[in-house]
Amino acid sequence: MDRVFEIREEPSVEPISSLEEDVIRGTNPRFTFPFGILFSTFLYCGEAASALYMVRIYRKNSETYWMAYTFSFFMFSSIMVQLTLIFVHRDLAKDKPLSLFMHLILLGPVIRCLEAMIKYLTLWKKGGQEEPYVSLTRKKMLINGEEVLIEWEVGHSIRTLAMHRSAYKRMSQIQAFLGSVPQLTCQLYVTLISADVPLGRAVLIVFSLISVTYGATLCNMLAIQIKYDEYKIRLGPLEVLCITIWRTLEITSRLMILVLFSATLKLKAVPFLLLNFLIILFEPWVKFWRSGAHMPNNIEKNFSRLGTLVVLISVTVLYAGINFSCWSALQLKLADSDLVEKGQNWGHMGLHYSVRLLENVIMVLVFKFFGVKVLLNYCHSLIALQLIIAYLISIGFMLLFFQYLHPLRSLFTHNVVDYLHCVCCYQHPRGRVENSEPSIDAEARQSIV
Repeated sequence: MDRVFEIREEPSVEPISSLEEDVIRGTNPRFTFPFGILFSTFLYCGEAASALYMVRIYRKNSETYWMAYTFSFFMFSSIMVQLTLIFVHRDLAKDKPLSLFMHLILLGPVIRCLEAMIKYLTLWKKGGQEEPYVSLTRKKMLINGEEVLIEWEVGHSIRTLAMHRSAYKRMSQIQAFLGSVPQLTCQLYVTLISADVPLGRAVLIVFSLISVTYGATLCNMLAIQIKYDEYKIRLGPLEVLCITIWRTLEITSRLMILVLFSATLKLKAVPFLLLNFLIILFEPWVKFWRSGAHMPNNIEKNFSRLGTLVVLISVTVLYAGINFSCWSALQLKLADSDLVEKGQNWGHMGLHYSVRLLENVIMVLVFKFFGVKVLLNYCHSLIALQLIIAYLISIGFMLLFFQYLHPLRSLFTHNVVDYLHCVCCYQHPRGRVENSEPSIDAEARQSIV
């Protein structure tokens, strides 16, 4: 996985002062206000408070079924969030009883946010003057199309804030895909069959939707950082906007299709959805077993074999949760110490979106032909068409990002257009060109794999 020395600011470069050959000395990174940490804590607290309020409402109305589901999704994601923060900060090896107690009562993100704010304010009062650096970090950067190696001094406070940011990015993904996605699906289902939207449920739906969108956006950013760990990466506002639109359309259309499909078939939809999730869950383990590789033993220092197995299972569950609702932007590889495939696998991405599009079309057709008219007072054909169009538009924004807006697209051996051209080339009958000598351009295009 990516290292904790994630410095978000783009430092200036001193091209004259070189520490050694081909290494450029960068100025010390600046510290910025931890907006991401505050936003993640706000989403966690808002979703937790609204979920507990809806549990109280369901209990008051004797709706035990929905109360149990709402509370279970809240508890599972909250516990996983606490374990994630404890794991990243390595609190079990430290003497921090207050932090552990706050995690025990599910308020770990709050105390971590206070720690980050105190660290930031302390550094701000010093005028940004750091103590002597505790480590050096080197990253490659693309400047005017050329690769340069830059070295920074990382102080203790900057390093601590970077660790907090890294922990909250992972926390947001855990909360989004293991808590917010099932919670959002459940509340949308209840709203659909009851034809009623009370204020408390509407607030919970809004918090869950924002959490899912934010987590999916971070998923893309972390995937880029993990794949290109040796590069210093910066995403501009246009790139972030494109990712946000792509993920919002992809997730909302996918979840709405799942809700309409479930509302149409009721319990008959459970085997289909469960089989779908189990295939995604066990796919990395089947590949790991078929490869004949051994379990990686250097994921974390001082980890026993059981601890490594628990981490691998947790990562696999998160991976399945992400891919069930959207593309994970990474391919899990359990035999590798980094746990991910770092190459740009266009085939994996194409297969995922092809299968998901086919699934969505099938579920939409089931809703169109078997949907009960009591569920919605709108035209089923129009709803089905809008959902499929929204999903196709999300794929369009995804292709736009990888073709034109990816920060390291110049490093791609092949881009999206090359891959699509290859697919068309393989489908083109070779018999038509047997009697003609291929041109240089045709040979170059067919050599692309």
